[in-house]
Amino acid sequence: MFDISLVGTGGMIPLSNRFLTAMAVRYNGSMLLIDCGEGTQVTLRELGWGFVNIDYILFTHFHADHIAGLPGLMLSLSNYGRTDMLTIAGPKGVKHVVESLKVIAPELSYSINYIEISFEDSNLKNIVLGEFHISALRLRHRIECIGYSIELYRKGKFDVARAKEHQIPVEYWNKLQKGQNVEFGGNIYSPDMVLGPDRKGLKVSYITDTRPIEEIPDFVRGSDLFICEGLYGDEEMREKAYGFHHMIYSDAARFAKEGNVKELWLTHYSQAMTNPFEHLYNATDIFQNTKAGEDRMTKTLSFEE
Repeated sequence: MFDISLVGTGGMIPLSNRFLTAMAVRYNGSMLLIDCGEGTQVTLRELGWGFVNIDYILFTHFHADHIAGLPGLMLSLSNYGRTDMLTIAGPKGVKHVVESLKVIAPELSYSINYIEISFEDSNLKNIVLGEFHISALRLRHRIECIGYSIELYRKGKFDVARAKEHQIPVEYWNKLQKGQNVEFGGNIYSPDMVLGPDRKGLKVSYITDTRPIEEIPDFVRGSDLFICEGLYGDEEMREKAYGFHHMIYSDAARFAKEGNVKELWLTHYSQAMTNPFEHLYNATDIFQNTKAGEDRMTKTLSFEE
């Protein structure tokens, strides 16, 4: 099962009932966090997933409402006795930014692996973190900002008849199913000899803090869940949102429709918009399967049979 939680939905300034930006996914015991706004570890506690098992943190950019919660989270991980390495990825300069924040979270019990995502030669990059296949898109904000798609790939079905045809002993089948080569009787057997074509995987996309750009529909195309910012819901706030290099509800809905996604969740609301549901029709009129995100809103995705 692939679990997704919209941990925090606020933009810029937290409210008493709305934490700042963060999104978490978990699969096969591994957890990935995107952004870590102020109070993220508090809302993670309320979510109940725990956070000691966070293996990866991705940052969209380095504005405080997306990263100010990191020092406290890092210190809590250390206080719980974490020893496994933590991987942190983000725009150019990610190591410098995080190491600066570590001044108030010194002597951690674990090491940090940094991955800097640079766009010198392309606006699209791909990295692999465990079973998470990550695509990164360069967005258009006031500073360098990244949108992410997270995919879980799914191998083809194991073909018992083909395995028997090759006379591969049963004790090697599990390794082949996991994509490993096996050697038996002086021969090497590869997964493609016993697996069918790859099956449809799962895809979640996350876009926030950007003016509308034409690359977004293709980037999120086919997502099972698309999480996108809607700084404001009212159409009259479009120019103000664009001036801040952000988007409104109808922008997100248009991209969801053009990208043929299954479901859209709105997030990253302005503190001035205390009722995100009030203008939801501005999105649903364009893309019906739109929901106004709420803190700790959760969904579980399953592979199609």
